[in-house]
Amino acid sequence: MIKCGLLHAQFETIHPFLDGNGRIGRLLISFFLRDKEVLDRPLLYLSYYFKKYRLEYYDRLMAIRTDGDWEGWLAFFLTGIVEVSKQATETAAALVELAEMDRAKIMERTRTNNAVLLHEILLESPVINTADVEGKLGVTHPTARSLVNTLVSIGVLEEITGQERYRKWKYSRVIEILAEGTTVGT
Repeated sequence: MIKCGLLHAQFETIHPFLDGNGRIGRLLISFFLRDKEVLDRPLLYLSYYFKKYRLEYYDRLMAIRTDGDWEGWLAFFLTGIVEVSKQATETAAALVELAEMDRAKIMERTRTNNAVLLHEILLESPVINTADVEGKLGVTHPTARSLVNTLVSIGVLEEITGQERYRKWKYSRVIEILAEGTTVGT
């Protein structure tokens, strides 16, 4: 983690591109942690932490240049890793709880395994249309439509287009859980 913090600070100091340095610098954190097998997947959203503490982020980077304060930067960076890791753990726990609760509802109210399979697909892709259901489950259009309608009636899915054709549905609660704590007030 210390090497990762040093890497990020060095990249931001070098600032090699005319545009996109911040995004690339944050991506490098995920790539580095993935490469070193610290993470199986790039699940740490440090962008939010850096945005939330934007002034301190810039001050800490500047203090490296002006005062050689690497310790201050690393304390800030590692605190961010801890904060974001806790949030990711809470998000994962909330998603697991939701998945278990909704799976139980689906199993209680339907007799088809395809509804359970559709629910599993929705946990990874929370926005879907009937063509997606047909392709991913290998079912006919009427069956896909019936499965979607079943999940709507149970309260798992909600229609988002307001159209009669080319409709899409979303698993709202998954999206809400994923979005929690990712925006900074102005």
